[in-house]
Amino acid sequence: MVKAYAAQMASSPLAPFEITRRAPGPEDVQIAILYCGVCHSDLHTARNEWHNTIYPSVPGHEIVGRVVAVGERVSRFKVGDLAGVGCMVDSCGHCASCAEGEEQYCENGFTGTYNGPDAGGGNTYGGYSHNIVVKESFVLHIKHDEKELAAVAPLLCAGITTYSPLRHWRVGPGMKVGIVGLGGLGHMGVKIAHAMGAHVVLFTTSPSKAADGRRLGADEVCLSSDPAQMAARAGSLDYILNTVAAPHRLEDYLQLLRRDGTMTLVGAPENPHPSPNVFSLIMKRRSLAGSLIGGIRETQEMLDFCARHGIVSDIETIRMDYINTAYERMLKSDVKYRFVIDMATL
Repeated sequence: MVKAYAAQMASSPLAPFEITRRAPGPEDVQIAILYCGVCHSDLHTARNEWHNTIYPSVPGHEIVGRVVAVGERVSRFKVGDLAGVGCMVDSCGHCASCAEGEEQYCENGFTGTYNGPDAGGGNTYGGYSHNIVVKESFVLHIKHDEKELAAVAPLLCAGITTYSPLRHWRVGPGMKVGIVGLGGLGHMGVKIAHAMGAHVVLFTTSPSKAADGRRLGADEVCLSSDPAQMAARAGSLDYILNTVAAPHRLEDYLQLLRRDGTMTLVGAPENPHPSPNVFSLIMKRRSLAGSLIGGIRETQEMLDFCARHGIVSDIETIRMDYINTAYERMLKSDVKYRFVIDMATL
């Protein structure tokens, strides 16, 4: 049995729980979890806000740890290696998306690190636990210095969620890029877009975040609640990454794009955004898009990119038994900018 923390129902707090992990098979890697980031998706799932939770639910898909066992066919990992696990632990492996290394868009549905179902038809349990067993093809190498390991954990979701669209829409030098929101996702978007060489404009409703935004790599900070500041940037941006996970007026940001500009949504609100005016799109051939994490190949690329550029998440490390308080603080945006659980406290 493996110690974990689980929600038993939507209305119950997370509490100690024991789960069973499978014994490592020939292609499996067993990881002793050292740190696990806390994602807003964890809260959505624990409280069944997306109406698809399988209980008991053990959240956590920003996992870093040390390999403690490998199957006989495993070739890329050995005992003692640092390793990570992100949002997926399996996919069909044979559809067009999987064949192209885009497992997150698996046409038969990828298997989530938690809230499965797993290959045996049960429920997958995530990183709020002492260890995890994952097939080698879904395990990632960690190349950061070990002393940064806690701050690496959020890269497995927040990092790839922002890196993937920035990479897909070819953000780089000479581009003016907007990042909407400075939270767990937004602060990673600012860091990564800056490292890619873009001119970064942070949009926030919080004047108090301006200095932090510049520290993280923003070249400009725009208070989005100020109509004059927004109007001054109309038609000036090549690309916008919108990380806000609460309903808001997309129209206000579409107006900031140049002709042929794109705004990509990565936040997943509980309720829909108000529909934008179609003329905001058709008059400038603008695009409104969405993006979901990245495939395993791209996630490894992101981790390597972040290691080369010295990028980690800004974190607050917490004990496992603080998780319910952390959820309430997360709802109030009272964290800079990601909680990470020290699993030694479980």
